[in-house]
Amino acid sequence: MKFYYDLHIHSCLSPCGDEDMTPNNIVNMSLLKGLDFIAVTDHNSILNLEAVINCSKNTDVKVIPGMEIETSEEIHMLSLFPNLIDAENCYDTVSKNMLGIKNRPDIFGRQLIMNDNDEITGIEDMLLVTATKLNLDKVKLLVENNHGICIPAHIDRNSYSIISNLGTIPDIGFSCVELSKNADFSQYNNYFYKKIRNSDAHYLEDIFEADNYVDIEEKSIECLFSHLK
Repeated sequence: MKFYYDLHIHSCLSPCGDEDMTPNNIVNMSLLKGLDFIAVTDHNSILNLEAVINCSKNTDVKVIPGMEIETSEEIHMLSLFPNLIDAENCYDTVSKNMLGIKNRPDIFGRQLIMNDNDEITGIEDMLLVTATKLNLDKVKLLVENNHGICIPAHIDRNSYSIISNLGTIPDIGFSCVELSKNADFSQYNNYFYKKIRNSDAHYLEDIFEADNYVDIEEKSIECLFSHLK
C-alpha cells in the first residue's frame, strides 16, 4: 500500500523555522496535503515533539519523533525514533554535548517551545543551529542505541551535508540517505542506499504535497522503520 510522507519538518523551535510552524498548524497542514507520515526534526532538540504528537491524536497522520542532529564535522543527520521516550533519551546526550552558545533572536530568530494549544510555554536560550561535540560515528551510534534510524540529510547540498563536508559517504552502515526536494535522483544511482525525499520545511507552505510515498504493508511506524532499514 502507498503511504505519503514528509519526514523532515521544522517547528518554531528551530530558529530558522517560521513562528507559524506551531504544533497544530504543522499537523493540520499535513492533513490538508494528504500526508500519512510526518516527522518533526528540529535542530538538536525535541522540545516541541510531545505537543505535535498530542495534536496528531485522533487524526489520520502519524508523527515520527525526530531530530536533526549536527555532528562536530558540521554534518546534518536526520534522526528518526520509534517513540518519544527513545527520542528523549537521545536528546539527553545531545543537549549535554552542545557548545552552549547563547541565541541571538535578532539575528537567528526566536526558539519557541509550545504546548498542544499552540501556547508558548518557554523560549530556548541556547542556540540550536550549531555543531555538537559529537562526531559522525558517535551520532550514528547514539541514535541506533536508542532504536532510531540515522540518515545523512540532504546529501545533494553544498553545505551541512555528508558529501560536501567529507567528499563521500563513509562505509559505516547507513541504510538510507535523504535528497532535498529539487535533487535529481538519477545523479545518485551509484549510491546503493535507499533514498527518500523530504521538504526540510521551515514554512507551512513548504510541507510536501502527497507526492512521495513508501510502499509498505500497513500504516505503522514499525512498518515504515522496517522499510527504511
